[in-house]
Amino acid sequence: QSAKCGACGPGYASPLDAMKGNFVPPGPREELLYLPCIYRNTGIQKPDYLATVDVDPKSPHYCQVIHRLPMPNLQDELHHSGWNACSSCFGDASRRRNLLLLPSLISSRIYVVDVGTDPRAPRLHKVVEPTELFRKGNVANPHTSHCLGTGDILISCLGDPAGNGKGSFILLDGETFEVKGNWEKGEKVPSLGYDFWYQPRHNVLLSTEWGAPNALRDGFNPADVEKGLYGRHINVWDWSTHTLLQALDLGKGSIPLEIRFLHDPAAAEGFVGCALSGAVHRFYRTQKGDWAEEKVIEVPSKKVQGWLLPDMPGLITDILISLDDRFLYFSNWIHGDVRQYDISDTQHPKLLGQVFLGGSISRGGPVTVLEDKELQCQPEPFLIQGKKVPGGPQMLQLSLDGKRLYVTNSLYSGWDKQFYPELLREGSLMLQIDVDTERGGLAVNKNFLVDFGKEPDGPALAHEMRYPGGGCTSDIWL
Repeated sequence: QSAKCGACGPGYASPLDAMKGNFVPPGPREELLYLPCIYRNTGIQKPDYLATVDVDPKSPHYCQVIHRLPMPNLQDELHHSGWNACSSCFGDASRRRNLLLLPSLISSRIYVVDVGTDPRAPRLHKVVEPTELFRKGNVANPHTSHCLGTGDILISCLGDPAGNGKGSFILLDGETFEVKGNWEKGEKVPSLGYDFWYQPRHNVLLSTEWGAPNALRDGFNPADVEKGLYGRHINVWDWSTHTLLQALDLGKGSIPLEIRFLHDPAAAEGFVGCALSGAVHRFYRTQKGDWAEEKVIEVPSKKVQGWLLPDMPGLITDILISLDDRFLYFSNWIHGDVRQYDISDTQHPKLLGQVFLGGSISRGGPVTVLEDKELQCQPEPFLIQGKKVPGGPQMLQLSLDGKRLYVTNSLYSGWDKQFYPELLREGSLMLQIDVDTERGGLAVNKNFLVDFGKEPDGPALAHEMRYPGGGCTSDIWL
């Protein structure tokens, strides 16, 4: 296959090649997963660490953490991660996908981890200190990291060094990891930031808004939504000039989080999941050439007793799209379900699969559902291998071939502590859902369980998952 390509860089020529495993070495069955594990807010005074989990069913260490790389500091709150190179660099044979970037949501450090030398035992390569972000970009609270075709790395931030909201970006040099400064140009910068996706073919970068770091640091206060400290926009940027063009308003209290373009680089549309409004919006380029959005899925709130508020939102916290652009998946962290939709007609997604993995409405818990537009009765508590699953499904990662959906159940330690205190005592879990890619449908794999409650230093909160070969949430095709 290497002969066929001539001189290839990291990743895959196209999303469909990635699904088939057309790369060297051959795939597409993932054997390892990397997850940041968090101790902030748990009462355990240990650093966050990167866990390497063996997910190869043929291995004697299947479903075990085989390596832990502790960070050199306490209280970082590792969160999301990104690569030094991905399919956006496919044409560049000098590039390798061998370094994983771990931005810290609270300390504002960025760790660069070498996973190339020994994929089963990652090692720390470099630390970018927060003072570099403060000094060179007046930014803090880095969140999403994407590599660019140019070799640089682009990271979105939530705030400024004082903890106020600021939807800014920084660029890192992809070789030295020096902070180069801000990516955005011009006077206009959104008041909030979070996730982003870019598509040079359409000369666009789209970013979303979570909340002001000072507001969300220690938990969620609904009054902060009223004060405008939580987001409601998709921000549209001109890719070539780095200037803000539009702000698409998804409504008060929507809180748009993960944003995903369709993988086909010719497609000028995609989806964003809104946490608080429980809606998925489709965004698209209009015939005029600007961008617009429409709501295409709504998860109704449930009327409840015994919870923080009388109306309980689903709280859509993660969303992803299969590499063939056929299926959309998302998790409702509060209601407790993971859903699969057919998006072959992007304007009319069809629900095909749904499984409950914990959540706040299971039968026998503190919450009574008084009115429910979707369910006839409260779901049973979810048990796997004799263990009742704490928390609710949160981060998702899909295998390249689309057949295995991995799920973890910690959102962010400050919110876990408030909504699911049992997660801090018991640790989080990683589960795997088998996906029917022919007819649609989801079924939990009862043989797969990674329990982070049994970690050597005590129960940990495992968050976002990455494979060594990239995936549908990290790779961008140009």
